[in-house]
Amino acid sequence: MTQDELERAVRESLAQQVAEPRPAAADPAGAAIRRARRTQRKRTMTGLAMAAVATVVVSAGVVQLGDVTRRPAQPPTVVLGDPSNQARPEPLPSDAGTVDGRPADPAAKADVLVGGAILSAGGARVALAGVGPAERAQWLPENAGWLVIGAPSPAGRTLWAVSRDGTPRVLLDGAEVITVAGNGRQVAWRDGDEIATAGLVRSELIAPVRTPAPAGAAPVGFVGDSVLVRLDPAHPGHALWSPATAPLKAGSDRSTLNVYGALPDGRLVGQVLDKVSGLPCLALLDPSRSLAPLRTACDPTFSRDGLGAVSPDGRWLLVNGKANALLVDLAQMGVARPSGSDRPLTALPAGPPLTGAVAWNRVDEAAYIDESGRLVRLTAERVQAGSAGVAAAVPGVDASNRPVVVTGSVGGT
Repeated sequence: MTQDELERAVRESLAQQVAEPRPAAADPAGAAIRRARRTQRKRTMTGLAMAAVATVVVSAGVVQLGDVTRRPAQPPTVVLGDPSNQARPEPLPSDAGTVDGRPADPAAKADVLVGGAILSAGGARVALAGVGPAERAQWLPENAGWLVIGAPSPAGRTLWAVSRDGTPRVLLDGAEVITVAGNGRQVAWRDGDEIATAGLVRSELIAPVRTPAPAGAAPVGFVGDSVLVRLDPAHPGHALWSPATAPLKAGSDRSTLNVYGALPDGRLVGQVLDKVSGLPCLALLDPSRSLAPLRTACDPTFSRDGLGAVSPDGRWLLVNGKANALLVDLAQMGVARPSGSDRPLTALPAGPPLTGAVAWNRVDEAAYIDESGRLVRLTAERVQAGSAGVAAAVPGVDASNRPVVVTGSVGGT
């Protein structure tokens, strides 16, 4: 290479270096991007750690609440729901609620709860997981399952809503007394020094209302939207509490022993003591006048245990007598008139004594459990013809496991 060629090559190399831009000493955009990425990674790790801690805390809290609701020293636990929740029960699996492949029959003449399962007259069996001994069971509205009131215990009573596949949900725990409306849409209970009531919507208690109550007072039923309260278990007398308008106040009623149900016109069918003879009498009661008797019909064979129920159409009363169950034709009570009895009352022997609730499955068909734990079925027509109810054994019954008849209508009407 000649001297001229070498000089030319050096000049071209220097020219190319001058033409190219020098790299910046710092890259602000690149540094900002790198810092953002480091911050995002730190936040992600922090969030994961906090989520893990929250999961542990919530899990521990659930376990603790499960223990607390069973302590007798604590007030009743009420599970409240949102009336806007429109969730519907999911369809049952194809094999749910069946025995030997036979489908559940919600229209069966009588269902019973025994051994932690619902048994229907059609042969269906639905196991109720986690539901303890019960003293009352009835259908939920819209054929959604069952409401079960637990037997009394040192911790109080429990109310479960059980879906058609047998899955239970605790609605109320630790109450002294629980009663449910016949249509399954209202619940009332005794809670310490108060009586409370709430609506039942889609298996959830909604909008509870409370009122102070005297010692011993307990809800025993519903009259429309009012709660029927027995004021003192040792003495006659009831009161109606309207949660929407006023607190509970004792009225003038000091004669009503028991209330068995309502007639279509709103009058109640109850039991009072005759002021002269002291005999137990059936009475038509006026709820608008502090349960004043409108008409009475006395019979020395009536029991005072309070067991009995009026048929859905108000025609029949199945009630305990001193020796057996009695069927009374309420049409003999006549129209409303001043208190008094000028017509004998016919009470027909209907079967062995009642030991619990009565399930009127149709206007003239009833079922109940007798002292031996058998299911007794009867019709008004057969009893009038001289045939008492027929008792049948219930599978799985023993001295420690008595059955409970399921009341209320499928659909909650």
